[in-house]
Amino acid sequence: MSVSFSNKLINWYNHNKRDLPWRKTKDPYKIWVSEIILQQTRIEFGIKYYYKFIKKYPDVKKLANSKEMDLMKIWEGLGYYSRAINMLKTAKIVLNNFNGVFPLSYEELIQLPGIGDYTASAISSICNDELQVVVDGNVLRFLSRIHKIDLPIESIKTKKYFKKLGFKLIQDVKPGDFNQALMDYGSTICKPKKFDCNNCLFSSDCKAYNSNSVENYPVKKKKIKVKDRFLNYVVVVTNDNKTQIKKRDSSGIWKNLYEFPLIETKIETSAKQISKELDLNLKDLLSVKKINHRLSHQLLHINFFVYKVDYKLDDLVDINTLESYPFPKPINKFISELI
Repeated sequence: MSVSFSNKLINWYNHNKRDLPWRKTKDPYKIWVSEIILQQTRIEFGIKYYYKFIKKYPDVKKLANSKEMDLMKIWEGLGYYSRAINMLKTAKIVLNNFNGVFPLSYEELIQLPGIGDYTASAISSICNDELQVVVDGNVLRFLSRIHKIDLPIESIKTKKYFKKLGFKLIQDVKPGDFNQALMDYGSTICKPKKFDCNNCLFSSDCKAYNSNSVENYPVKKKKIKVKDRFLNYVVVVTNDNKTQIKKRDSSGIWKNLYEFPLIETKIETSAKQISKELDLNLKDLLSVKKINHRLSHQLLHINFFVYKVDYKLDDLVDINTLESYPFPKPINKFISELI
């Protein structure tokens, strides 16, 4: 099945591959940028970020010399901000240790911050024809259905198993094309729910299809319970239209982004309780804005308590300048209504 699988897949890819900007280049820097952006992002959403990123940082030197705040601002809305921080670390290493030439080999790539097996395999195979196999969600789903593999996809051992399987399949074809074909096929034909088995080239060989169990694959562990968190932001507005913000430096979500003074509670709370908590004379409540924001394993219940104050505070910034700071998506949405 190996050779016929490879040939059939590549033939399909040559006629159906998506027109994506990063497929028009073999520049490892640009491939790297695209892969990092797409790690937790849908392609249709990630394309606009890719164009914006490459326009601001056309090469690794520009990125290495950028300010963290500027990078976080351009990443704003993508989430998983540690990706951006690791990109800055990697860019500096490439500039200093590789004379600004982005490495091509898997062994060198895997040593860089934020680059794991998947990204190193993608870059080295696409840009250097290195014999490596990518294993992402699309590949796991596609191959697990064809071979009816009853292993939980979250497991590291499972990913190693699929990587070995990929090496058996990747014969007599270009590794980069094969990897991109695998991902495209899983993304467009062997989709999570709206799988198109009637138009699948591999239905006759697909064990899940032939046992009427496609929807049972890939096998996943029990869902992690979503945790509720209650975030209460105190937004003060002075007579000269200024407010307080601070950089979030704690571990966890939104590290290195900015936010208003925060009080996290175990349950929903009120403006009166927040005022007591801060021990401030916050009597002039202008408004309360509530937003729910879902993360992968957290549901954030966010309250913005907006107060008018007539006394001086430290570290104030003009409200009209807030748009120049990188904020988490829900706070940025609130700011767009505040300004």
